[in-house]
Amino acid sequence: MEAVVDQLEQRLLASLQSEAFRPLGLATGRTMEPLYAALVSRLRDWPTDRLQLLRQHWRSFNLDEYVGLAAEHPSSFSAFMGHHLVGPLGLDPAQVSLPDGATADPEAAADRYAAAIRSAGGIGLQLLGLGSNGHVGFNEPPCGPEVRCRVVRLSSSTRSQNASAFQGRPGLVPEQAITLGLQEILAADELHLIVTGASKAGILRKALDRDGDPEVPASWLRRHPRLWLWVDDAAWGEEGP
Repeated sequence: MEAVVDQLEQRLLASLQSEAFRPLGLATGRTMEPLYAALVSRLRDWPTDRLQLLRQHWRSFNLDEYVGLAAEHPSSFSAFMGHHLVGPLGLDPAQVSLPDGATADPEAAADRYAAAIRSAGGIGLQLLGLGSNGHVGFNEPPCGPEVRCRVVRLSSSTRSQNASAFQGRPGLVPEQAITLGLQEILAADELHLIVTGASKAGILRKALDRDGDPEVPASWLRRHPRLWLWVDDAAWGEEGP
């Protein structure tokens, strides 16, 4: 994770020096927990005035949020970000945006979220994890590159994968989520796909071996001109990509 944090720190420093503050695209999940811990530790070592300047200019948009969960729900992605980044780094929660999963009209909320990203100038650096069925964000297969921010129905495999935040019970995981589409993801200036653990080795191989396969949504990332891939030894595997 230190190598990824090196890149993030360099990008943040460059943004401050050039006063070109493009929003970050953030992700959640177990893969991101050590990354945020390392990033917070690194940024806390910055001089006070530089860290305060970063806090003033911080702007980020998360990939997704569950439909039906209020921001304060302990299993919401909003709560995840509050625990792992907003609180530890001393950010204003209003600067760390997520879709409104608690709204009575999630489709309208998805449209508003996409509009907010466009209004902010689009995503600069986008962090991504890899789902066990090849999804990025909550773009479940099959999925093409043209899909936009929308409400999606989560697959049984995705709900099982995310059950650890819901007492280990897949049935408690919400059936729907609001997610950025591949269109918004691929429009980011640069993509950083972070893959850890042996359980991801097989789907990572598929994502890298296939060029734009709707059954492996992550494979569309190969077409991005600035894709960074960060993989640990377990995910790479002895027979890795």
